Amino acid sequence: MNTPAGGRDLLHELERTVSTELTVARINPAEDETGVPIGEQLLDPDAERYEVRLRSLLGAVKAAEHGTRPGDEP
Repeated sequence: MNTPAGGRDLLHELERTVSTELTVARINPAEDETGVPIGEQLLDPDAERYEVRLRSLLGAVKAAEHGTRPGDEP
């Protein structure tokens, strides 16, 4: 699968955007508005799912950049 040059630019921009969003999702402030330290808070399952989806999307973008599809031999 070949990606046109303009498509590669779009994929690269998407990869940067998703990587940035993943970094933001990973960063946790030491305390939230309640003043409770992060270590004492319950984990947010929605936040965890969001991070997993971002990682999946990032993997798909990288695969598309390299011209591979699911099931292709490495």
